[in-house]
Amino acid sequence: MNQKDFDREARLAGNKVLMARLESCWILTDGKAGDEVQCIGVAEALEVPFELRQVRPKPPFSWLMPHGPIDPRERPSAQDSPIAPPFPDLAIASGRRAIAYLRHIKNASGGKTFTVCLKDPRTGSKAADLIWVPDHDALRGPNVLTSATAPHRYSPTLLQQLRETPYPELDTLGPPRIAVLVGGDSRHHTFSQDDCGRLAAGLEALATDHSASLMITTSRRTPTALAERLARLAEAGDHFFWHGTGENPLGAILAKADGIVATADSTNMIGEAASTGKPIHVFHPTGGHKKIERFLASLNTLGIIHPFPGPLKTTTYEPQNPTPMIADAIRTAMTADRAGALAT
Repeated sequence: MNQKDFDREARLAGNKVLMARLESCWILTDGKAGDEVQCIGVAEALEVPFELRQVRPKPPFSWLMPHGPIDPRERPSAQDSPIAPPFPDLAIASGRRAIAYLRHIKNASGGKTFTVCLKDPRTGSKAADLIWVPDHDALRGPNVLTSATAPHRYSPTLLQQLRETPYPELDTLGPPRIAVLVGGDSRHHTFSQDDCGRLAAGLEALATDHSASLMITTSRRTPTALAERLARLAEAGDHFFWHGTGENPLGAILAKADGIVATADSTNMIGEAASTGKPIHVFHPTGGHKKIERFLASLNTLGIIHPFPGPLKTTTYEPQNPTPMIADAIRTAMTADRAGALAT
């Protein structure tokens, strides 16, 4: 369903009179940072107070996810249950371990909690009241919303605030300032020794040939040898390397970047980078996956991404931020849901 469909439903439901008031929200995940940050972005766009609720089902129940049932040790009445009532107005979930819990909350609340799933629940479109999936996923339905990139926290307002906030270690770097977002080994990608060498050599050439200042971040998945080489590169020139201590400067790095280099193993990472409107140069380690390839193909069509190593681009594009659209769709769908409840 696209935004026009939701707007039409809102008008039919009497949106101006029955606009849903949100007073409470749970964010339901198993603690994965990538899942949490998407949900937080949507909750912030809704301007609703939210609580992080982490589910931790143990075997054999974890083996059955996303289908369920939930681990009875985490049922609403259990001590220290992550889904203990009172139930919220809205529950936003992401990740396969959270899906069964989302359904349980819907039933346990007597249908009063409106449920939202970010990413394909793998159990069909009835897993939640509203589902968002990226365009490259196959799931579709009247309650399924799609966009090219995932929801995130980097609104134009936040990016402008970060751009204007002093960050001496970044502000003293000369232009062009290039954000370097490095992932690592995953289910679908492996950073071989050759891959690590190609990436490091490409960055060294970027610094030399374009006099670029590199702002480098790595992840917990980054091979140690690669992280160490990038740290040495930063120390040898006018660059910045985040060593993983203190507050993550990713937002400031994106806001202050003139261009971006990102590795292809994380669609979240590339989607967040696309919030800037700055050219993204994508490095491909060994491996891949059809969904990721479809995602990258769609961004390539929009002129957002370019190959790396390769020439440094300066072309811009419309910043990608589907978060407000998803937030509006939630409010509209909740309004229609409540209008239906009042009519019965």
